[in-house]
Amino acid sequence: MRIDGQCHCGFVTYEADIDPDALLICHCTDCQRLTGSPYRVTVRVPRADLTLTGETPKVYTKIAESGRERFLHFCPECGTPLFSSGAGAAAAFWGIRWGSINQRATLKPKRQIWCSSAMDWFGETGALPGASQE
Repeated sequence: MRIDGQCHCGFVTYEADIDPDALLICHCTDCQRLTGSPYRVTVRVPRADLTLTGETPKVYTKIAESGRERFLHFCPECGTPLFSSGAGAAAAFWGIRWGSINQRATLKPKRQIWCSSAMDWFGETGALPGASQE
């Protein structure tokens, strides 16, 4: 599936060919802290299938819980998280953050990882009262 996306302010833009079945939810504590939410939604894509079409993102290096070096790419202007990548063999695949994808409404996660860190109320959100706007 061909997608495109951008940060909140439009400074960093990209296009990619993705497999919609590669979309996943990560409940790890790093993703919780980095997003300020209980999980992060990401689609993994070969680096060769991702093209930056706008400005270059800034990169923050983080040592993951697994001990692996992770590179977190974000907009230097508005701070929107956009991609994650790794070192060595892990550099061949990048994670695209679901919230930055323009076609995100058509993409549903197919699996979850780091479920041991998932919040115990994660599956209960559908029962909460809601409003279409605040």
